[in-house]
Amino acid sequence: FYGALGTRFNLLETFVKASPLLLTGLAVAFAVRAKFWNIGAEGQLLAGALAATALGISLGGVAKPLVLPIVSVGGALAGGLWATIPALLKTKLKVDDVVSTLLLNYVMVHIMGALLFGPLQQPGSSWPRSSAIIAAAEYPMLLARSRFHLGIPLAFLAVLVIWFINKKTTFGYQSRAVGVNARAANFGGINSTRVILWTALISGGLAGLAGVGELCAIQRRLIMDISPGYGYSGIVIAMLGNLHPVGVLFSSLFFSVIIVGAQTMSRMTGVPTYIAEVIQGMALMVMLIFLLFTEYKIRRVRKK
Repeated sequence: FYGALGTRFNLLETFVKASPLLLTGLAVAFAVRAKFWNIGAEGQLLAGALAATALGISLGGVAKPLVLPIVSVGGALAGGLWATIPALLKTKLKVDDVVSTLLLNYVMVHIMGALLFGPLQQPGSSWPRSSAIIAAAEYPMLLARSRFHLGIPLAFLAVLVIWFINKKTTFGYQSRAVGVNARAANFGGINSTRVILWTALISGGLAGLAGVGELCAIQRRLIMDISPGYGYSGIVIAMLGNLHPVGVLFSSLFFSVIIVGAQTMSRMTGVPTYIAEVIQGMALMVMLIFLLFTEYKIRRVRKK
């Protein structure tokens, strides 16, 4: 806890780490509510980072106030469009969305690798990394002597937006209806195909925005390791948050505290940082077990 919350710097680093976890968690939670099993947030994050890189390098002649909005929207749109591919396969060809979203993660990794060893590679470099994006495409730092950047309040704002969509809009109702029973929703006049496609677009857009934040605030150039698995962690965070935006917020903060704190704990006590992953996995398992007991109960039946 001291390593994650004990000092101003540690506390702000916890928020920095929580930002991509929160966005990928929201992406998965929003999709799963409509029974679109989005296991591809990792690939959608990379798609967002890739698009933001291409735009962030090439927009030198555009007015500076327009650069960052264009880069952010472009990255979010790239993540959303990448997510619509498995959504189309699900709705049109009945391809299993768990399989297609998962496999597309690896497709995006190889696309990014081909570009970083090709057209996007930094001139004169033998490493798979791009040139740095222009200064106007970088997220501003909001607090001095820290990496607390614009993407963090945007991630918190996304919680409110997703909550509003889920609770206060017609689309949120349609999404829940499709998630409960797609055939009944169609019978009631809801176009389930359209709902799933829009759900995929929004879900992928959230994951793509996580990639934009990591690129424009942290790395400032595209590298192969820009994500240490934020998209996969988002699946666990969404489940731990019970698919609710506020629950995802708290579970992402919990994960961030564990990840950031484990690094300090390792330096001070010698405990391996892998203990963080053990704690995260145990937290998920305990929650799932207790959810199981809320749905079922064990009863002894005597044989006659």
